[in-house]
Amino acid sequence: MTKFTTIAALMASVAIAAPVSAKTLNLAFTPPINSHYGDAGKAFKSTLEELSGGDLEVALKPSGALGGERDVIEGLQIGTIELTISSTGPIGNFVPEVYALDFPFLFDSYESAHEVLDGEIGQEILAEFTDHGIIGLAWSENGFRHVTNSVHPVETPEDMEGLKLRTMENEVHIAAFQATGAAPTPMSWTEVLTSLQQGTIDGQENPVPIITANNMWEMQDFVTLTGHVYSPAVVAMSQIHWDQLSEEEQGWVREAAQAAADAARETVANNETAGVEQMKENGMQVVESIDKAAWAEAVQPAYDEYADRYSPELIERIRAAQQ
Repeated sequence: MTKFTTIAALMASVAIAAPVSAKTLNLAFTPPINSHYGDAGKAFKSTLEELSGGDLEVALKPSGALGGERDVIEGLQIGTIELTISSTGPIGNFVPEVYALDFPFLFDSYESAHEVLDGEIGQEILAEFTDHGIIGLAWSENGFRHVTNSVHPVETPEDMEGLKLRTMENEVHIAAFQATGAAPTPMSWTEVLTSLQQGTIDGQENPVPIITANNMWEMQDFVTLTGHVYSPAVVAMSQIHWDQLSEEEQGWVREAAQAAADAARETVANNETAGVEQMKENGMQVVESIDKAAWAEAVQPAYDEYADRYSPELIERIRAAQQ
């Protein structure tokens, strides 16, 4: 064996022995790590890294580290971000079918919402994501949304008159609050806490886990458990990065996404009761019961304006599935 063949053999053996570097996937979300999104992210990370034997690593990017939800979704489309857990509000701007889920007082309970989303209807909507450069992996959860403010207690729709209320960038939500007389202000979550502290806006609306994770009692005195919209979240991936994975790796990612969804739902369930008590303990005045029929009537203009645009058939299928 010559000197050169010996060197070549050594190099080949080193190449064979050298470990393949792991592929790192960024998972972006806007709430802090100590939230139901954080629990979902941790479950996604541990599940995928275990299934892949460490070949696929997940870097969690909480607290809007990679931008607001709309920014992140655009990042998925162009491939600058791999994964996200996002509320559905901004996604409707990219996948219009999602707006059908955001109509007020559409879902009766957590159980019925899970049944619809995990079943045929929910999977059909996730399939629509692929037409927009996004892979919808699983339905995670935010929970039923409630109103907080720093002005006065809200018990009736009339009490919303004039309140400057932050909403997601979602035209159905905006129309619903306009119908109550509020002044909805669409705003990325990354700007909300500062705006509340500065008094630029009077209030906001979010599920209990978001309210508690952000210590909303430091900025808001009143909360009303309106439950006006059931807010799912989506675990989604950039199709550009999805297409770079093997079929086996794609299967692992789907398993991890379901683990994330299950973790978020468990945290939301645990926080739903404990969170209300936590808000009270921290000085918030909580209106726990409302006349839902009166509220549903007040926001009916949102249906009148947008239902025909966002698949009235789908809305009726969602209602029928809960009967």
